[in-house]
Amino acid sequence: MRNPFAHRDDAPVALITITVMLGLIMAIIDSTIVNVALNTIGGNLGASVDEVSWIATGYILASVVVMPLNGWLTAYLGRKRFYAASLALFTVASLLCGTATNITQLVIYRVIQGIGGGALQPTAQAIMFETYPPDKRGNAMAIFGLGAMVGPAIGPLLGGYIVDNASWPLIFYINIPIGIVAFLMTMMFIPNPKYIERPKAGLDWLGLGLMTTGLASLQYVLERGEHDDWYDSSTIAILTVVSVVALALFIWRMLRERHPLVNLQVFRHSSFTIGNILGIISGFGLFGTALILPLFFQTILGFTAFDTGLALLPGALSTAVSMIIVGRLLNRIDARASIAFGFLVFGFSTWMLGGLTTDAGFWDVFWPRLIQGFGLGFLFVPLSTVSLGDIPNSEMAGATGVYTLVRQIGGSFGIAILTTLLVHQTAVAWNVLASGVTQTHGYSVGALTSMVAQQSSMIAYNYLFRVTAIVFALAAPLVLFIKVKPRTVKAQAGASLAAAVD
Repeated sequence: MRNPFAHRDDAPVALITITVMLGLIMAIIDSTIVNVALNTIGGNLGASVDEVSWIATGYILASVVVMPLNGWLTAYLGRKRFYAASLALFTVASLLCGTATNITQLVIYRVIQGIGGGALQPTAQAIMFETYPPDKRGNAMAIFGLGAMVGPAIGPLLGGYIVDNASWPLIFYINIPIGIVAFLMTMMFIPNPKYIERPKAGLDWLGLGLMTTGLASLQYVLERGEHDDWYDSSTIAILTVVSVVALALFIWRMLRERHPLVNLQVFRHSSFTIGNILGIISGFGLFGTALILPLFFQTILGFTAFDTGLALLPGALSTAVSMIIVGRLLNRIDARASIAFGFLVFGFSTWMLGGLTTDAGFWDVFWPRLIQGFGLGFLFVPLSTVSLGDIPNSEMAGATGVYTLVRQIGGSFGIAILTTLLVHQTAVAWNVLASGVTQTHGYSVGALTSMVAQQSSMIAYNYLFRVTAIVFALAAPLVLFIKVKPRTVKAQAGASLAAAVD
């Protein structure tokens, strides 16, 4: 009798797609679902705001270290074993997170979860890109994008519902059945390509140490810089120097090694290099607004956690629609035109958000979010496909790890810059508005102070949205530096998202 969990060499593309998407969506939703529950978790565990922030920071620090190791670990363990191990580690860590009884335990478990989660996204992208034939890769990236882009919008909605109607451990426990199913399907359907060879050299411990030190220090600076007043903090100043020196030595070592831990030679492909530059900017907008929008909805507009999730949902739905459309259009238009269109549409939507007032409601943010999500589909699919289109299959795992890391770092820069600007512009607006108040007009001092504070924050958020819009508009012309071969453009086209899964 055939073992039902034995690997199938003839596994349909649809089953491989479902397998990797389960892991991808689970990891991405989990990274956002936690954010709306931080206050509740802190209250239950008796932790301060500063301590609770490490629930998110610890996960990100661990994941960014694992991402660039994707290529080496895939070669060392094999594609199937590495993806299955990542799923198992993430699932077990999710169970542990739900059982945590103090903040220290939870942060440790989140670091372990980040080690598993950091590998899921780049590995899923590599599997998708290699599984689909060249003329279907645009559709493959569209399907992948549904998880990568829609997940951040669904996470807050689901997290808000759980926080409002159940207990916070459930946000971790829901990963367990998904993780088990994805693990079993991985063992059955994910292949080990013959062109992936085991590393010819052992683990480069010095290179690993330099990379871990550099990336962890950089991520810490970006995550905690604003909280610690940037370079007024000796810790931030020291870690900035450490990150620069460690990463410079790491890059120098990787370029000299015959069998490097992280293959930086993938940057010899100009489209990959330009794609990563644009990936930094897209990460800036995607991750930056993903942080700013929930804060704006809850602190300025007075939305609940669940209402915030609902307000973010239209963007996710329109992203799904635009990804279907872009798969049908890319065989008729230059991929660069689609990328530029996506940048401009995203910029236009954030400009619209910059015109809101404190009286805005759900329908005032509905249309900007709908337009924003629509632009993301036209941006993400062709950018991923063109960036990876010239990468040989043997280097794909490493390239997707680097590509994912660069976008994550772009997002971290975006969050750091936007939060710093938010604090600064709020203070500037406060000084201007407060200096103009000469009479109370019947209001108490407390009420007047509250009004000035709210208006100051509103002005600061409007400023952030307009700055983001300008950045995206200025980034659009960079697509002209991407060299798109006729074969690559054709490879991006597909009939529809549904046809790709058949």
